[in-house]
Amino acid sequence: MAVFALAAVILWVSARDSGSAMEGSAATAHLQAMLPPVRHPAPIIQPRLQLIPEPTLPVPEISPAVTVQRVSATYDDASSEAGEAGPEAISDETIDPTVDALLARALRSDTPTEEERETNADYSILGETVPAGTARRLTWSASETFAGTSIPTAVLVVHGKKPGPVLCLTAAVHGDELNGIETVRQVIHDLDPERLKGTVIGVPIVNLQGFHRNSRYLPDRRDLNRFFPGNPDGSSASRIAYSLFNGVILHCDALVDLHTGSFHRTNLPQLRADLSNPGVVELTAGFGATVILHSDGGVGTLRRSAVEAGIPAVTLEAGAPQQVNSESVDHSVKSIHTLLDTMDMYNRRSFWGNPEPAYYQSRWVRADHGGILSGKVKLGRRVAPGEVLGTVIDPISNEQADIVSPFRGRVIGMALDQFVMPGYATFHIGIESEVEEITEDSQAIDLDHVAAEYPEERESTD
Repeated sequence: MAVFALAAVILWVSARDSGSAMEGSAATAHLQAMLPPVRHPAPIIQPRLQLIPEPTLPVPEISPAVTVQRVSATYDDASSEAGEAGPEAISDETIDPTVDALLARALRSDTPTEEERETNADYSILGETVPAGTARRLTWSASETFAGTSIPTAVLVVHGKKPGPVLCLTAAVHGDELNGIETVRQVIHDLDPERLKGTVIGVPIVNLQGFHRNSRYLPDRRDLNRFFPGNPDGSSASRIAYSLFNGVILHCDALVDLHTGSFHRTNLPQLRADLSNPGVVELTAGFGATVILHSDGGVGTLRRSAVEAGIPAVTLEAGAPQQVNSESVDHSVKSIHTLLDTMDMYNRRSFWGNPEPAYYQSRWVRADHGGILSGKVKLGRRVAPGEVLGTVIDPISNEQADIVSPFRGRVIGMALDQFVMPGYATFHIGIESEVEEITEDSQAIDLDHVAAEYPEERESTD
């Protein structure tokens, strides 16, 4: 076949070179006559199906051991910044970069932590249920009036979203002490239940009958703060005390009982606390720049009864009765805000002021003559022995008698300028002393909360 093809090519070239005018069609016919036709079998093509996978990103193989190890290393970095020792850090060469990126993304996710998943349970008190993250106003009916009708008293409850301790605030156990009422109002209504851990209970007016009469006492002239924890079968005061103590106070983990001075006296903001009780000492440490006065409290007082029931309690004294003093209220509100922060109940970073001293002894200086009292010092003044605290002036003869401090210490309470009788307690001095000097006889004489004697009420169950 190759010979025939070569001959055809030679003839075609010869014809072209000789100048032949043979037509193209005739030459084609001549070649076809000389060369026999050649037939090739047509190839059979079998169709093939091939599945091409879709392009995907490579998925790295994550070893569980490597994952756990890397997460541990991440948290160890955080603990190292806090000064804690952790296992050896893992070098970047030991972990695939893709794995590292996935782990970092997981750590940055919005997955809630164990603490964030904690939700407070509903809170039950006075026969009512307060859902977590809400604030409610409940009522406590202390007793009946002479007309036979009950007197509902407001109890304000702020129940936090997250669990925590229960702090109780009581005010106006003496009906004419008004600073505590305003303090409770400001504290309670400034709390956000969503941010609160635990529960805050406020009873702004405990002695509602005395409050209505602008009186320290109940209508029967009894001092409610001499009858706790109360007696359900006792006098009216005992029944009121029993109802409050069992219905509210026993639900508390800590108690702050708000008071003022009594009988035309004013107090430097201060805590009255039994500093021999470790739980009470821990509680006093959370109030910031507030003077502390050691006193175990008189028998029958709300504070002492709470401590005896295992509830740490303090009395917060500030200002004078029958008036609302803004400086006293502001100090009290700041103190309680600091306490809430210290107890990890409400984070507002409200720590303030330098720590104030604790006085383990105090004495009242009394007037030796009757007349018009004119004070010469202010609350908080540090005094030395022999320093003049005030003067009593005879309104008829104009004779003057100085009241002199026999102690070195600080004025933590004083009588307002007024007419006084001989023997009237005029200036309260916190005495500087060492703890080792404390004896039972050296405790503070608490004129505001001295237990009165009611022989008919001093029963074993009262």
